[in-house]
Amino acid sequence: MDNIIRATQKIKNRYDELTDLISKPEIIAENKEWRKLIKERNSFEEIAKMNQDLQNALKDKTEIEIMFKNEKEAEMKKFFEDELFSVNKKIEELIETVKLLLLPKDENDESNVIIEIRPAAGGEEAALFGRLLFNMYYRYAERQNWKVEVLDMSETEIGGMKEVTFIIKGKNAYKNLKYESGVHRVQRVPETESQGRVHTSTTTVAVLPEIEEVDFEILDKDLKIDTYRASGAGGQHVNKTDSAIRITHLPSGIIVTCQDERSQTKNKERAMSILRAKLYDFHKDKIDTEYKANRKSQVGTGDRSERIRTYNFPQGRVTDHRINFTLHSLNEFLDGDIQELTDELLREEQRLKIETHNESN
Repeated sequence: MDNIIRATQKIKNRYDELTDLISKPEIIAENKEWRKLIKERNSFEEIAKMNQDLQNALKDKTEIEIMFKNEKEAEMKKFFEDELFSVNKKIEELIETVKLLLLPKDENDESNVIIEIRPAAGGEEAALFGRLLFNMYYRYAERQNWKVEVLDMSETEIGGMKEVTFIIKGKNAYKNLKYESGVHRVQRVPETESQGRVHTSTTTVAVLPEIEEVDFEILDKDLKIDTYRASGAGGQHVNKTDSAIRITHLPSGIIVTCQDERSQTKNKERAMSILRAKLYDFHKDKIDTEYKANRKSQVGTGDRSERIRTYNFPQGRVTDHRINFTLHSLNEFLDGDIQELTDELLREEQRLKIETHNESN
């Protein structure tokens, strides 16, 4: 336990140091540095609070032990004994929570999240399923009081999604939604199917943390920026000006587009946000050999070719194949009630981290 207290105290000291730094006028004036320090401070906030809670509980324990030792009356002695039992239980719970918080965590967990949905196999049916998935994430964000902004959208004639890119803004958005990356499979009878046969279609979901400018620098000379007229379903123009933006990152060949806003400047800002996220993901996947070596310790958070989930309409169930977890509440799930499954995925990730940590010690 002493090691745990020392570790949390070290983090608490850094948290206090950062709290002091971000209030200094000279730091506030350096906007990029200030934002970087704010991000670091936020990552320590929970452990700093736990350190204080732990210190308070240990102080309470010491005081109760003294009163128990000095008490002569049997009834009061029993009272202090019960109090001691309660405070010891509280300390045990705090220690277990702190152990989880001290495990290596994704530095982007608190970030906003960029999600891309594209149909894979199944044609129009896959595009219609893409629309269902978009609505599902939209409703989930609403339940969390997060904000959703569509960055780019292309629809089919009957309301499916050829592709959609959107950002969800809220604390821990990436932490809760990063497990959605992969292939989502749907089994149902399409509206266009006259024989009543169940079809299987797939849609891919890519999940990226929003990367701030302070995290990743992009050189102007590496960009090719084109403008064009934004269009809606069926090629119908949304506006009559060249407000849509297409940015090509020449070294990597990554292309991003944004046409949701009428303002060219706004679309460029949003397209750059997507590009930063994609480049971060591209370089992380390319150079992070440790991540690849420990792929088995991840709950499939990055492999977009992995079939992660099946939505079976005839049986009204949704099954996550990574953890063999099934819910028989498909309609509620598609209405954004996905937290139960998300919590199971978070728990599995924590379990694997603890297992990996124990093996290395």
